[in-house]
Amino acid sequence: MQRRQTINISTCVLRDSRLQSSEVKMGITLSQSIQPQEWPATIWALVLTSAIAFLVRVFRRPPFPQNAPKLYKKGDWPIVGALDFYYGRRSDFMKEALRDSKTGNFSFYVGKKQLVGVSGTAGRKLFFESKELNFADAFADLLTGQPQAPDKHHDNFEQEFSKALVSLMKKDNFVKNLDLLTGDTRAACEALAAAEPSKADPDWRVTDPFESLYEIVYQLTMRTVGANDIAEDPKLLKRTLSIFDWFEKADSFAKVIFPWLPTLNHYMRLYYGAKLAFIFRDLIEKRKKTGVKGDDALQFLIDRGLSLTSIVGFEIGALFAGQLNSGINAGYLQVYLTQNPEWMARLREEVDGVVAKHRTSPSQSYADVLGTLTIEEWESEFPLIDLALRETIRFCLPGATFRKNMSGHDLPIGESGEVVPNGAYAIFLLEDSLFGDWYLKR
Repeated sequence: MQRRQTINISTCVLRDSRLQSSEVKMGITLSQSIQPQEWPATIWALVLTSAIAFLVRVFRRPPFPQNAPKLYKKGDWPIVGALDFYYGRRSDFMKEALRDSKTGNFSFYVGKKQLVGVSGTAGRKLFFESKELNFADAFADLLTGQPQAPDKHHDNFEQEFSKALVSLMKKDNFVKNLDLLTGDTRAACEALAAAEPSKADPDWRVTDPFESLYEIVYQLTMRTVGANDIAEDPKLLKRTLSIFDWFEKADSFAKVIFPWLPTLNHYMRLYYGAKLAFIFRDLIEKRKKTGVKGDDALQFLIDRGLSLTSIVGFEIGALFAGQLNSGINAGYLQVYLTQNPEWMARLREEVDGVVAKHRTSPSQSYADVLGTLTIEEWESEFPLIDLALRETIRFCLPGATFRKNMSGHDLPIGESGEVVPNGAYAIFLLEDSLFGDWYLKR
């Protein structure tokens, strides 16, 4: 018995000794790991190699091919590239770069992304006519603050999006919704007329067109490509509009430079996207539960069998595309008319003439008469208003637009001998068409 105890004690002592030895070795290893001067050469080689590989990945930008336009280096910062193009006035950046170019084309970087500015007849023809340049991919890559569609391969989203949008933009859809569209507009205008009188002149009412008209355009857009449930609910209408306003402001330059970087705006966009998804989910579930179908774009998408993800993706893309520019142009049209009394008078005369032509009773108000017009009459009897809107778009649209070379090969810029590299983005200054000699000769 005593011998067994002695053996057990010896075994415990041996184990304890081994444990202490292991702890000592671990302590030595840990001590060496936090003292770089004690590292062996292999560890140093591994660390330095990893550091160099990381720096190369971050700093190295793919070189432009020799036949790409000359690199415009002014304002080109390491890693981030041309900050002036992204954060400054893009049209000013483009103009200065084009003045510096002998061929009318130039190259520059935004992060690692290669961009090629094109101009002139050859550049314009390539940019607008080439089927190998893609706008959607460039839009997604360079404007991360804009709402993006779900996975492109989910439910054949791109194909479904195009088919659904074409169907909803057909004349029949506008004819069906014409009474609703004119009714929404009339109610909104009556609300503006009922606003508080101006302190400067009690006969006048004051509004910010970039808010009030923007909201009207949003409601009409929701009627056309969204859900009537939202268009007819003022609180829900404002709530969804605020989501789109946030999307428009959620740009992230860091996400453009480092697509893999999880940024705050990226997560906030996901958050607001989820909020929008919940709104449409509740509308869809309500319709299924009650068995009452809507007569709107949302029901059209449901009947086509689209998933909730694809429906939300469609609504984000369609509403954003229809809302942003149209809402801004509607506001600027009013601003420009107030600055041009001659055209304001001519447009008033046009409206007076249409009302006089279609009035069937002296008791009919202007709104009553306009509410009786057909879609054909709206499209054909207001040519001056149409021209004024087009001119407003011409003045508001200038800036740089872009498309991505998805062809798999370099695209020649006319006969210049220069190319837009495969995977690069072609950038075009819209003023080259809208305010240049080409436009004036039309």
